[in-house]
Amino acid sequence: MKIAFDVDVLAKQTPIREMVAKVADWGYRYIEQSPHPRINPFYKHPLFSRECEAEYRRALKETGVEISSFIVVYRWSGPTEEERQFAVANWKRMIRIAVDMGVPVINTELSGDPNRPEICNGMWFRSMEELLPLIEREGLRVEIQSHPYDFCELNDETCDMVKSFRSKHLGYVYSAPHGFFYDRGQGDVRSMLRYAGDELTHVLFADTFNQERDCRYILNPPFLNGRGRADATVHQHLAMGEGDVDFDGIFAILREMDFAGRQAGASAPKAGGDNIACVSLFGFPEKMEKQAPAARERIERELLGK
Repeated sequence: MKIAFDVDVLAKQTPIREMVAKVADWGYRYIEQSPHPRINPFYKHPLFSRECEAEYRRALKETGVEISSFIVVYRWSGPTEEERQFAVANWKRMIRIAVDMGVPVINTELSGDPNRPEICNGMWFRSMEELLPLIEREGLRVEIQSHPYDFCELNDETCDMVKSFRSKHLGYVYSAPHGFFYDRGQGDVRSMLRYAGDELTHVLFADTFNQERDCRYILNPPFLNGRGRADATVHQHLAMGEGDVDFDGIFAILREMDFAGRQAGASAPKAGGDNIACVSLFGFPEKMEKQAPAARERIERELLGK
């Protein structure tokens, strides 16, 4: 199992060399490279100039850190065909970047419109049919996660979408801070992880409040709290223990599944190598110096017995 740190917060504040060095200082061997304005910006075509690539490669060599995975967010679920085609072009370029950099995993979202779930579902399957042969040919693993305010927010349905392709080159991402959307506020992490089963290749660790509970979040005007007319969602990426997520349950099931030890999928091992446990803290960069190492240490203790 690779323990990675999502550098979203660092990427907004520091140059690439400092970003990589900070991750190394916190004791991580792996970076999960979330959307970066110079590499893989949100929704737009990937960039990654020669100069940027050289800078990143130098930083990795200096620290011994590796990139476990890229995160990309493109509108490959439309809802328009033009948006979908642009997104597929973005995907093809990002796949080339991942192969060139020796990064075996790309983590992504469905990235559709919750107000048009049927058309977005169809667009996503159309994009997958176009991209999966390329993904398989290049030997990558692409991992899918639901996200708040997506055309599908549910754990089991998203798992079924991933499983429908029966490909060892696809995996499922369970994002703990999104979990209350995954089962409409129940927070039954044990059931959701068991349902993911062999498709579970990636877990994002961060805490959040249960948005279904009264006054966990308070928005004005009051109708915003019920999503209603505003059509809004809210969640957070806090340090473990600062919200409502059942991390004892998450760790217990991951140990039961031998998430740390298995290469994912006993009968048909997944492409892309080891499973990934990624610390995904946002919102409080001033606390990262303590929170980032503490999160890594807890994952090592709970899943590796250190």
